[in-house]
Amino acid sequence: MSAVHATRSASPDCRVAVLGAGPHGLAAAAHLRAAGVDPLVLGDTMEFWRENMPEGMFLRSALRASNIASPSRWATLDRWSAETGRGLSFPLPLQDFRDYAGWYQERLVPHLDRRKVSALSRLNGGFSLRLEDGDEVKAASVVVAAGIAPFARVPAHLKALPSTLVSHCSQHRDLSRFAGRRVAVLGSGQSALESAALLHEGGAQVEVMFRANAVNWLTGPIVSRQRIEVPYAPTDICALRSSWLTASPDIFRRLPRSHQARLALCAGPAGGHWLRERLADIPMSPQRTIVRGEPQNGHLRLELSDGTEREVDHLLLGTGYEVDIRRYRFLTPEVAGAIQTVDGQPVLRSGLESSVPGLHFVGSSAAYTFGPVMRFVTGTWYTARAVALRIVGRRQALVRWSF
Repeated sequence: MSAVHATRSASPDCRVAVLGAGPHGLAAAAHLRAAGVDPLVLGDTMEFWRENMPEGMFLRSALRASNIASPSRWATLDRWSAETGRGLSFPLPLQDFRDYAGWYQERLVPHLDRRKVSALSRLNGGFSLRLEDGDEVKAASVVVAAGIAPFARVPAHLKALPSTLVSHCSQHRDLSRFAGRRVAVLGSGQSALESAALLHEGGAQVEVMFRANAVNWLTGPIVSRQRIEVPYAPTDICALRSSWLTASPDIFRRLPRSHQARLALCAGPAGGHWLRERLADIPMSPQRTIVRGEPQNGHLRLELSDGTEREVDHLLLGTGYEVDIRRYRFLTPEVAGAIQTVDGQPVLRSGLESSVPGLHFVGSSAAYTFGPVMRFVTGTWYTARAVALRIVGRRQALVRWSF
């Protein structure tokens, strides 16, 4: 009997449904269970991380910022390492992180229903969820932890090009298919740079193009000022001062929007310093954008902003993601239209609750209100507890940190 059927047979209504089983969904579910609420968790553990990230990648975040939030801080990478006998190294291989998340799920969120939600609608002050097989579940509250898969950013003037010639980094698990081919990579963030390294190491001819003057290389977690070591916030996001401002989503939420916008930029495109050596032999073309792309004899001709041209076999977009919850196909028009948004990003209140009572958004979808830390694993340390406290009606601290 599936988890959904077990829940329905015990009661016609479940108190909370969590949509998604990535880091934010698992952490929210674990904290809800610790608060006395057994949520219905719908989704496959780490599906996006497994299906949409190339093999051979590493986590950009430092180990201290890569633990999924757990009640009593029990389910850490160190605990996983000790229990499994697997060593920890930095950077952390993506496969190791996926295995750690699977271990976390088995211990703290043991019951998953891996079916997907096809429609979420409001019903009698709560919600009705239609599942992919036609079953329906009623929930008093819903936590949307559905990830960023629908949000891949493709520049408008490149959208009409065929997928055989242009694709987003998130569309490839295996980049070995490009061996011996000419590939242009657009972008200067971690996904673009690490994809370029993997392509090069797999035998592709690679050139990286990006708008910025230079790649922003991330350094270690400590800087020295006048012989005094000044630590970054343990989130390891943004520069020294901004790392502490963004490490508390409560502080970020209360800042003027102009300040928020500036802080959001601090977590812009950047690459881990450990990638530099792997990219040493790859041509880098800064201060360039792609003005036009045109199929030509099975290849792709690119016109660049500096007036030069390239002919490549494929263009790989490391252009990041732009949140627009209207791209979540399971949100019915009635629900999507009732959510207050700015450019498709939900405006949230305490407990990461949207303008639709009982409907919460965690992960990158919460970044507009709570800051860039929401886009990282370390953001689970804030979201999981905040959502659980809101749902069970307990008072929240005025300021909490996301570590």
